[in-house]
Amino acid sequence: MGFKTGIVGLPNVGKSTLFNALTRTAAAQAANFPFCTIEPNVGEVSVPDARLGRLADIAASRQVIPARLTFVDIAGLVKGASKGEGLGNQFLANIREVDAIAHVLRCFEDDDVTHVEGRVDPVADAETIETELMLADLESIERRLQNLLRKIKGGDKEAQAQARLLEMARAALEESRPARSVAVDAEDAKAWRGLQLLTAKPVLYVCNVGEGCAASGNAQSARVAEMAGAEGAAAGVISAAIEEELAQLDDAERGEFLSDLGLTEPGLDRLIAAGYRLLGLQTYFTVGPKEARAWTIAAGTTAPQAAGVIHGDFERGFIRAETIGYDDFVALGGEQPAKEAGKMRAEGKAYVVRDGDVLHFLFNT
Repeated sequence: MGFKTGIVGLPNVGKSTLFNALTRTAAAQAANFPFCTIEPNVGEVSVPDARLGRLADIAASRQVIPARLTFVDIAGLVKGASKGEGLGNQFLANIREVDAIAHVLRCFEDDDVTHVEGRVDPVADAETIETELMLADLESIERRLQNLLRKIKGGDKEAQAQARLLEMARAALEESRPARSVAVDAEDAKAWRGLQLLTAKPVLYVCNVGEGCAASGNAQSARVAEMAGAEGAAAGVISAAIEEELAQLDDAERGEFLSDLGLTEPGLDRLIAAGYRLLGLQTYFTVGPKEARAWTIAAGTTAPQAAGVIHGDFERGFIRAETIGYDDFVALGGEQPAKEAGKMRAEGKAYVVRDGDVLHFLFNT
């Protein structure tokens, strides 16, 4: 089960610098001119989770494998992208494929780094991109509704249902509201996601601040936080320049560097955690002497579905899951003591996996 977060923003706001830090590579060329990123760079990052190391220590696991998220560095957008300006068509196609959007906003002053609009105004930058995405969605909706007309007249129930959802989205967009503001019933949720509307994707605003503001943000990031709160979106503060430096240091140097800046953890850890929350994700663990591993699932996932994340055969042949809560596993000192204390449960197909569950699946081959 892969989850992709697209890193988007206007040119020269720090997208590629942030991506480089996230993936600890120089795969994305960071340069002071628009469109230096043309093809989307893709990188997988480990999800920080102290619980995994603790479980591995208790089980004396030989290998530790963290959960992972995929980040996609997408070309900078400019005004008019919905009409093909700049690299608009590529941008829109790439963003359609991600599950969520990390929208990087420039909240720092630097005369050596040009701004495509000639000013630093993160709220206006956010509105520029949101407007382009809404225009692109409206165009897509009009085209799809036209294509559905014949099927609707023929009484096609699926086409009628799709048209109803498209009309709901169009009504919101015509009121200058993104599609994610539409309240969708549970039975429509899967079909709604299938529409792949750009503005239906959850958004995390990433305020890229200067080094001196990394701990508490600044006036510009405060404006973004206010905007995000009004939208029901998420916002976070990060200094891409600091994170890029941190990515080149070893663990000991990293801790000292963070302490000198008054930071308790890298901003990237907060960003990844925020992305996890934004997508409604959680973690379960498989633990043994060979490996301790974290697996990413959506909240509400049942035991057979969770087993399917490991292998499709596990889901198809699912019998039951043996489950120990993380706290019990740690407090009692491992699987066998937890089992002896009656803290291992046998759960069937209806069990909804909880965050932190330590699971062992039994299945038919």
